[in-house]
Amino acid sequence: MNMLTTLGLSIESPLAVPGASNYRPESWPPPPDWPVVIDAQGNVVSRWGDPIWRLDPWAKKAVTLNFGDGPVKKSAAPISSKNANLLRVITGWWLYGPYGARGYRSLKTRFDQMRRLFILCEEAGILASELSHFPRVCERIPAFVRTSRKTEFLSLMHELYASRDAVGFTLLDSGSLTRLAALFPTHHTAQTPYIPPRIWRYQVTRLRECLDDFLSHREQVEACYRFCFAAYEHNQRVSERMACLYASPFSGHHHQLSGSKTGLRFLGAFVDTAKRFGIFELLERWVDRSGDLQVRALTIYLKLVNGAGLAYILNFSLMRVEEAWNLRAGCLDVEHDRSFGDIFLLRGQTTKTLSDSDALWVTSPSATVAVKAMEVISLFRSLYAPHNSPRDLAGRYLTDFSYEPWTPRNKGKHSLRPSIQSYYDLLGHGKLFDLERLRITTEDLKLARLATPTLPEEYQVGAVWPLAWHQLRRTGAVNMQASGLVSDASLQYQLKHVTRAMSLYYGQNHSHLRLEENAHTLYVRTMYETLGRELQQLTSERFVSPHGDRRKAEIVRLISPEDAKKMIGLARKGAVACRPIILGVCSSREPCPYGGIDNIAHCGGGDSVDAKPCPDVLYDSERLGAVDDLEHVLRERLATAQDGSPLMESLMAQQRSVESFRRVVERANGR
Repeated sequence: MNMLTTLGLSIESPLAVPGASNYRPESWPPPPDWPVVIDAQGNVVSRWGDPIWRLDPWAKKAVTLNFGDGPVKKSAAPISSKNANLLRVITGWWLYGPYGARGYRSLKTRFDQMRRLFILCEEAGILASELSHFPRVCERIPAFVRTSRKTEFLSLMHELYASRDAVGFTLLDSGSLTRLAALFPTHHTAQTPYIPPRIWRYQVTRLRECLDDFLSHREQVEACYRFCFAAYEHNQRVSERMACLYASPFSGHHHQLSGSKTGLRFLGAFVDTAKRFGIFELLERWVDRSGDLQVRALTIYLKLVNGAGLAYILNFSLMRVEEAWNLRAGCLDVEHDRSFGDIFLLRGQTTKTLSDSDALWVTSPSATVAVKAMEVISLFRSLYAPHNSPRDLAGRYLTDFSYEPWTPRNKGKHSLRPSIQSYYDLLGHGKLFDLERLRITTEDLKLARLATPTLPEEYQVGAVWPLAWHQLRRTGAVNMQASGLVSDASLQYQLKHVTRAMSLYYGQNHSHLRLEENAHTLYVRTMYETLGRELQQLTSERFVSPHGDRRKAEIVRLISPEDAKKMIGLARKGAVACRPIILGVCSSREPCPYGGIDNIAHCGGGDSVDAKPCPDVLYDSERLGAVDDLEHVLRERLATAQDGSPLMESLMAQQRSVESFRRVVERANGR
């Protein structure tokens, strides 16, 4: 009985609270009729002995655990009743035990791994509780456990072994676990691919064009949506009242005669309605390629805009796709900072580690466009939602089911969330992207490999870059460092407002608000990875010191071009510095009293006629084009500057620094 008092549901859900009839079992294992899952109305959804447990009330979407001793399904291999009961005990222990799963995702992940182990036992004709006595069966375990999950799997198995007295049986004893650990190959983690700047810029530009186009036509789209919805509802009411065959309002002119007799409404081809409401060109531009526009194009378009909003938010925040998927209307906050202006924040629920229902992510002011578009669609769609769907501002998800009568629907299941589609499935089938613009060039591959040395072999020149949600998170973290990889002017322009906010609030812990922990960790880790990568490049011939090779050797003496891990460590300790400036990089670890970021007078020794360049500067020969552009601007401003004014003196000083830079770089390049 002492053990029973320690049991209790660990799942974080308003339905899993002390006092609930399913919170603590009265015996272990519980009887077959024990209610494991109960919905908000108190109805029992799943009992202990059921062949399938439905976790829908906790997950708010369809999630099942199939124990395999019910009707055989193609999607789930059968399991004998004896083994299925053992699997129930383990799953129940993960629900009620002291190390119970806090989220339905972790429970599902554990279950799926364990189920594969039980299938292995079934194939060998043994009970799972006898597994330790069959070492050759144990040797087959690494075949179905991913190497990346090795540590997690062994930890779960060890915890079950340590709890064997309470659980009631042993799966793998300590000797079996030791032998199993040795069987797993060494796991080498692969970095998430970094999207090259050209491809990143293309996709984010198209996303913005799609969102802007929608917002400029929002009234016409909503009016057409309401009109079509009313026409379908009218025909539905008439067909029910007159007991006549239901017909779509856009099913064609041949129904006009019967329509006049029955009261059904027929509007001809949808193309005419789209033109009447001024959205025909809009839908053709983004959805339909054939010219035969159907009413379902309206739903496809709204889905496309919603997906574009989701992708745009992920491009300009460090959110996971699951976190952005669960954003609700009213999620955008603004923190007013007296020194740095408005900082834009997304408020939502994190999905990693312990659940946090009120987490914050720093984002770009331009994310307002995405949130606004998604809120508009969510609002007018909610007017036609089923009665059990939330209609208030705080209750609406930005991404939810479509309720249009002209599309198939999940009747009676609107309390569940739709599943997340891949980036390509969500956005790749309309006219949003031109695949030719996503093909990898030689320069794309060079930059991608610079940021991700472990880039898989399938990323080849000429192949279409396989956009994926998780890439946006890592690419965003790298881009927000304003590294050399994103030196393109238009890309820097898009990122500059985000970079400042990210650096201030993530990198320097400047915010009094508690920002989402994993996003902060990702930003800081990437910051040092980026700096370490830049340090490695300083030893190349690309960088030269205006004071000669000996001075460059002094600056880079600690730097190893082959050892990225060492460079990241040096960056963390502050032992070396590498600040991007207009002429290249500054290696000083102290704040520069002369500017250097937007004024190069001191960097190149131009602040007096006989001055020498700064000893901490390394000129970057690849910045020659950018310096040429700067010189053009300096000449234009010198032409209008007043003689003898401080502005003219500053411009002339910078002009001398440009000349110094060009002399040194051209000499180093043998010109």
